[in-house]
Amino acid sequence: MIRSNGPLWAMAALLAVALAAAFAQQTPAPQNRAENAPEQHSFNPQQLVEQAVANEVKAGNDDVSLMFRVRRQTSKGVQTRQYVETAEGTAGMLVAMNDQPLSAAQRQQEFARLEQLMRNPSELRRKQKQQKEDSDRVTRMVKALSDAFRYQYEGTEEVNGLRLVRLRFEPNPDFDPPSREQQVFTGMDGFLLIEPHRARIARIDGTLFKDVGFGWGILGHLDRGGRFVVAQGPVAKGYWTTTHMQLSFTGRALFFKSINIQETEDTSDFRRVPGHMTFAQGVEILKKGHDGVLADNENAGRK
Repeated sequence: MIRSNGPLWAMAALLAVALAAAFAQQTPAPQNRAENAPEQHSFNPQQLVEQAVANEVKAGNDDVSLMFRVRRQTSKGVQTRQYVETAEGTAGMLVAMNDQPLSAAQRQQEFARLEQLMRNPSELRRKQKQQKEDSDRVTRMVKALSDAFRYQYEGTEEVNGLRLVRLRFEPNPDFDPPSREQQVFTGMDGFLLIEPHRARIARIDGTLFKDVGFGWGILGHLDRGGRFVVAQGPVAKGYWTTTHMQLSFTGRALFFKSINIQETEDTSDFRRVPGHMTFAQGVEILKKGHDGVLADNENAGRK
């Protein structure tokens, strides 16, 4: 299963889940751009994307478990949450609002919420089911990248010490989207940055160059100019995962419901945690906090 922060594809999760919810209810310029003309290359851009997509999907199914912090900014403010990945789903806890730590009373409310979740098996199963559905949407979005676009080599860039291949993409006219979420790709162009040796996607930046309708426009549409950006890279001893996401979409859904998705997420403070933990064990780690995780890991290493 691709996890909630899974390699690269919180973008797809945010976009797919946000679109699904909306209809159900009826970036900066690249840094260090190479100035030279595109160098000679022996790879096929389309095949490189196919290999990178396969690697992203494979990486999302690995056994690496992480603890990490997500700062999410929307029009309603900023919330920061700590997450722990477990075998029974991802446990999360609010730790700050508008960049201010929670008060002692607010922390106790979060602890009580998690305790209630653990005491309610049906609610925990519902959470697991939702995460599985979100992961399935993510997988479909990722896999569609190979067929949804045509790619053209544009040169290389150096970002954070990595030499990356830059590919421009535009819609593939032969692509037949199998779902509403994937329909968005038919009106989108942009670029990918791929680390060629590992065949990993380091950045995807896509913009709607036209309005995109759903259900022949009956179910709604997204406005021209909508954009998403996702960046990922090596963290936690070289493991690749998402570090930055940005979504900016407006439009209309059924019955003239407005769509206004304005979100930015930055993920940091990655730490490896023991695999195959239960949800309850993940909650205990959240309660201990970051220092407790480090202490436990150090003690485990001495045994």
